[in-house]
Amino acid sequence: MNIYAESSAVAAWLLREPQGTDIYAILVAATHVVSSDLTLVECDRAIHRGAATRRVSSAAAKSASSDLTAAAAKWDVINLLPAIVERARRPFPSEPIRTLDALHVAWALHARAAIPDLAILSLDDRIRRVAQSVGIASLPT
Repeated sequence: MNIYAESSAVAAWLLREPQGTDIYAILVAATHVVSSDLTLVECDRAIHRGAATRRVSSAAAKSASSDLTAAAAKWDVINLLPAIVERARRPFPSEPIRTLDALHVAWALHARAAIPDLAILSLDDRIRRVAQSVGIASLPT
């Protein structure tokens, strides 16, 4: 299984949210994980926000940051490219979609050009809907 790891799913794992265990199992079982620098930024921000609001202890935040760094070292992390920006700027078959969500779907489409059986790992219903409208399967099922 080849996946694009989107922020909502990765953050759920890192912050030990209810579906986090399922997300972690998918990440570990994946043959190939692709992600974006946007996913890393959004997850780091979620960790910092959780610590600042005391929703997450400082020890848990430190552990989550370490987990993200270790996982991302094994992933193919794609930087923001002009082709991704261009795709995100155009309409999707299933609108509306927010800006950062459009970027995630555009990243997944870019990666899918090299990995045809790529699925998107996301807990965000809007991202899942738009990804499915462009032919990208969504996980978890």
